[in-house]
Amino acid sequence: MASVGAIEWQLDGIEGIVFDCDGTLVNSMPAHFEAWCEALAFYGAANVFQEDVFYAMGGRPTKDIVVQLNGDYGLRLSPEAVAMKKREAFLNRLSQVDEIVEVVEFARACRGRIPMAVATGGTRMVIERTLQVLNISDLFDEVVTADDVAIGKPAPDIYLKAAELLGVAPARCLAVEDAPAGIMSAQQAGMRVQAIPAPLDLTLS
Repeated sequence: MASVGAIEWQLDGIEGIVFDCDGTLVNSMPAHFEAWCEALAFYGAANVFQEDVFYAMGGRPTKDIVVQLNGDYGLRLSPEAVAMKKREAFLNRLSQVDEIVEVVEFARACRGRIPMAVATGGTRMVIERTLQVLNISDLFDEVVTADDVAIGKPAPDIYLKAAELLGVAPARCLAVEDAPAGIMSAQQAGMRVQAIPAPLDLTLS
């Protein structure tokens, strides 16, 4: 067991660590919500995505969420077009994003001692840019994104892929997650899960 800040990290028997990105490593969810609102408004669907629903869907790929919004509200939005507009809107807000200090400090403490990966429902372009802007990309041996698997969270594919790339059995991996879809994904992959409170207020400056 390792203690970093207020979280007790259970590392007994753990040989690999897999982190979610948004809401876990980085405090980006407010910027993502604003980007969603801008993208949906651009395509004439303002106010259909309530903030509590947005947080409940955290971790899922953007296109999957658009498909669900179409079904829930009888819309005909193009998942590809909305995803592209949402990506643009988020990248314009990267200056609003900062690290979740306690989680990043834990990752830094483990660097070089245990293999680590990121497993995220975001796209590779956005996630790699986010990690680079915050200067934390070098902490991780592998990055697995929604672009790398056929089915996103809450399916286990993304966590299984991360474990495979790390060369560690899923049962020997600790998944660090904040969102219900991600927690379910990691559990279905057979990993131990460390849930991060959202928001983790004590870590933010």
